[in-house]
Amino acid sequence: MNTQKITFKNVAWDNAGILHFPADFNQNKKYPTIISMHPIGSCKEQTAGNVYGKALAEAGFVVLVFDASFQGESGGTPRYIENPYQRTDDVRYAIDYLETLSYVDAEKIGILGVCGGGAYSLNIAMTERRIKAVVSITGVNFGRLLRDGFAGGSPMEVLGQIASQRSSEAKGDDLLTINMLPESVEVGKAAGIDDIDVLEATDYYKTSRGQAIGGATSAVYSRLGIGMGWDAFYLAETLLTQPILVVVGDKPGGFGAYRDGYEITRRAASQKKELLVIKGFSHYDLYDQPEPVKQALEKVVPFFKENL
Repeated sequence: MNTQKITFKNVAWDNAGILHFPADFNQNKKYPTIISMHPIGSCKEQTAGNVYGKALAEAGFVVLVFDASFQGESGGTPRYIENPYQRTDDVRYAIDYLETLSYVDAEKIGILGVCGGGAYSLNIAMTERRIKAVVSITGVNFGRLLRDGFAGGSPMEVLGQIASQRSSEAKGDDLLTINMLPESVEVGKAAGIDDIDVLEATDYYKTSRGQAIGGATSAVYSRLGIGMGWDAFYLAETLLTQPILVVVGDKPGGFGAYRDGYEITRRAASQKKELLVIKGFSHYDLYDQPEPVKQALEKVVPFFKENL
């Protein structure tokens, strides 16, 4: 048994997850356990699960990868909400669930996140002290990303449009669900998009390379306002004290993982903190490309073994 599908209780719905087990798993033993958080617009079957979750299980950890609330196979309506407060709160319920499992060492729980999941992991560790160590893989501060124009304009322009859309929906109009990526790389280029992150995201999510049923790169537009006022790194100087490892590629793109990686490493109060910059690779190379993933894991696995 290398994997097991599970569910755990959240506020008023269930989250769906997959447990990854070491090859020699023995349910009578206790294991250090890692939660692996998927990127924005992703799901448990993609990079957080089939790359990092799988590799960490092979290294001897129990790993829980789960779909965010309102996304993938998890509950919550309406669908396709990206709410940073709920995304981070999901982790508390995941840890509650893990603590009911006899083979989980509750004193040795770590967290890893990819892209938006990386910044979410750093953020939740500030107030969830059951987390003992954090790894961010090409982490992106979702609030900063929205404010920098990813939502389609300046913050005040977008917030005004969101307010108008939400008012219309309150009066009975259909929800406006937007796709955060072009339909293909070719369509993106034809529209004048040349940012490496957007084009490589499209290659990952819209082709057989990484496409998965639960990985809908969509969002309910009227619910993006809450993300505009969110900052993954707020109070990091005071509350982020666990050991952290931040991994980024040195080919920067519009999503800003490179700059976010330097910022959080500088600001974190952690006594043990390291920024690993992998030369010659981009944000999406760290999702699934063998060489940069190998370099990341050569640091990630010993980091968790030392700190859990």
